Amino acid sequence: MSEFRIFREKTVSQRVSSSALVAMGLLLLLAALGQWAHAKSEDQAKFKRISTQFIAALGDPGATSGSGAQGWGLWRLDPGPRGVRLGGYERLKAAGGVAPAQWQFDSTDWWLEEYGLITEQPDFPVPPCEYIVTGNREVMTVLTVHPADEEGDRRWELDDGVTLYDVTHLACRSERYTPAASDNLCSPAKAQRTAFPVTPGATMPPVEGCDKQNYAVLFVIGVAVEN
Repeated sequence: MSEFRIFREKTVSQRVSSSALVAMGLLLLLAALGQWAHAKSEDQAKFKRISTQFIAALGDPGATSGSGAQGWGLWRLDPGPRGVRLGGYERLKAAGGVAPAQWQFDSTDWWLEEYGLITEQPDFPVPPCEYIVTGNREVMTVLTVHPADEEGDRRWELDDGVTLYDVTHLACRSERYTPAASDNLCSPAKAQRTAFPVTPGATMPPVEGCDKQNYAVLFVIGVAVEN
């Protein structure tokens, strides 16, 4: 799901970078962010630009707000370039689950992206804050993640009537795989490599012995700062 690649070849080993296209899109978004943040009234939060981060979100795509943000995760670094190909799983296992990028694989809770790369888990939960988010399409807005209430629930809301779908990066597919039974026979070794890459918007493939959960991916390009 690299922000520096949108279109890649049909095999991971022969992927072609389109960094210029995505970089141009992000530059336009960042320019718009500067104009947009300047237009906000002085009594509202100030925002600063950040290197792109990524939120893994769960919720109704048509919703503008909801609960359950304690189940959302945040990748502070792009997990795609730090991932491990499915074909490298045995080497990953032999290394004690330590990836070349120095993240730790968890056999009871592992993630795949749309090109069949095993990725690190995001950090849970997303810290309460106001974020500038986009799907790198046409919409950019403020996402507010509230602190946990007395029952531990964290509410979220998007400004301006924007829906979760509007700020989802559709080309990114991020699936979480967990064992379907206590025997823990859920393994990347059982993933069908020929099922990748996954068409943007299509369902990620099942893996024998696993339950799976799809997450929407949001780009974070700015965060609120104290006045």
